[in-house]
Amino acid sequence: QVQLVESGGGLVQAGGSLRLSCVVSRYIFNDDTVDWHRQAAWKQREWVTSITGANTNYLDSVKGRFTVSRDDAKNTVYLQMNNLKPEDAAVYYCKIRTWRGYDYWGQGTQVTVSS
Repeated sequence: QVQLVESGGGLVQAGGSLRLSCVVSRYIFNDDTVDWHRQAAWKQREWVTSITGANTNYLDSVKGRFTVSRDDAKNTVYLQMNNLKPEDAAVYYCKIRTWRGYDYWGQGTQVTVSS
């Protein structure tokens, strides 16, 4: 069993920044993939970004504004979000897909963007 704990959400004005953290309960191996997903009210959960080793991928609408990174010494994956827009408001979840193929989710952190 792997636990994930997100933090760093909050209320920010449009154009502002937030950094989300996802602490994983064990070492993040290079073959693990850690994703960030988000779910806005009345919408389906959508994938935002992934990091596997040093490789990253992003949803088109966040490219150039969001950056995912990892600190292996802290078992933590970060999501730096700049130039936030009202449409970025959602509950943000991190998920790890282990090298064995198992998925584990965090409980989510709320991001609110005021216009």
